[in-house]
Amino acid sequence: MELMKLREESGVNIKIRLCDTMGYGVTYPGASLPRSVDKLIRAFVDDAGVPGQLLEWHGHNDFHKALINASTAWLYGCGAANSTLLGLGERTGNPPIEALIIEYISLTGSTNGIDTTVITDIAQYFEKEIGYKIPANYPFIGADFNVTRAGVHLDGLIKCEEIYNIFDTTKILKRPIIPMITDVSGKSGIAFWINSHFRLDEEAAIDKRHPGISRIHKWITEEYDSGRVTSISNEELEKRVRKYIPELFMSELDKIKYRAAQAAVAIVKQVIEHPAIKTMKPESQEPVMQQCIEENPSIQFAYVVDMNGRKTTRNIKNIQDRAKYKNYGVGTEQSDRDWFIKPLQTGKIHVTNFYIYKMTGALCITVSAPIIDERDEMVGIFGVDIKFKDWVKRVEDIAEYEEKQKTDRWL
Repeated sequence: MELMKLREESGVNIKIRLCDTMGYGVTYPGASLPRSVDKLIRAFVDDAGVPGQLLEWHGHNDFHKALINASTAWLYGCGAANSTLLGLGERTGNPPIEALIIEYISLTGSTNGIDTTVITDIAQYFEKEIGYKIPANYPFIGADFNVTRAGVHLDGLIKCEEIYNIFDTTKILKRPIIPMITDVSGKSGIAFWINSHFRLDEEAAIDKRHPGISRIHKWITEEYDSGRVTSISNEELEKRVRKYIPELFMSELDKIKYRAAQAAVAIVKQVIEHPAIKTMKPESQEPVMQQCIEENPSIQFAYVVDMNGRKTTRNIKNIQDRAKYKNYGVGTEQSDRDWFIKPLQTGKIHVTNFYIYKMTGALCITVSAPIIDERDEMVGIFGVDIKFKDWVKRVEDIAEYEEKQKTDRWL
């Protein structure tokens, strides 16, 4: 009450956070203070004169009460509830933001401009970028969310999802209903699972007539003929899909190349944005390129060509290669090279396939990018030849360091 007097005197709103730090709050009718959530809210509103919009509920999940307590606090007049993404927080965590969003929509009957599909985007970011493992049975975003044992009725599910799913979970969360695969799912069910699980759109969708589907179906039939009584897990299905429909996945080499290429592209982007590079004056460009080489010793050569495909700079090299290739560079014709043609045609950065560099015998990739001047005109192409083995080691070292940093943040 003293705080409310101070609010009146100062004219400044004072927010009050009600902290259930150990998650002791309960919602049972007749429960007494201080554990009763509803009585606590009404005590502040009715007895202490605190406007509901100035109250915040801050609950923890030690007794699995975080979500229901926060929702109850809303119902009894608390203006706000603190929450965290995926419920992560101290000890057992806080109310999940995604759960409170759905609860808010259920209570009010309106999204109020909220895009609920972002919940799935957040989950994918946590898994791919942060490396956080989401439990399969986690509501809304776990792998087993919205799974049904449709069985022989799967064709009905495909034709009319509402039979099994009263909510349009594809629209709400970008999560279509997914069938649990058993011996009665058939080829249609397997194809439906693959397309839903891997979020393949119509163009990329796998048809039930795909030969890989037949092989997976044969394996499932053999499992049940041998006495199996449990459904096929997501992990088992993924393993079979990788084996029989490998085109859906990057190979390990592709993944390594992709990570290496992404790191190289980031460096090339920095170089082509340097004002000296945009001038197309070799005497200004070469010091910048030399600095790039020194900071990234896995880069074998760096060079610039003009719009006709002729090198205008020397091949900027590592110190160990300078004497060996000191006369190679300026004026050489490169207009028939893929690394020159692609950026010229598309205006985008290009990464080549692997090749063996004739002069050094090293396995390489080339990353090339258009040079755009201050008038937004393409004036040349910048390229780097990268020793792939050395570059991958560098990228792996950086990734290992960054992964440790992520781990440390979660300790």
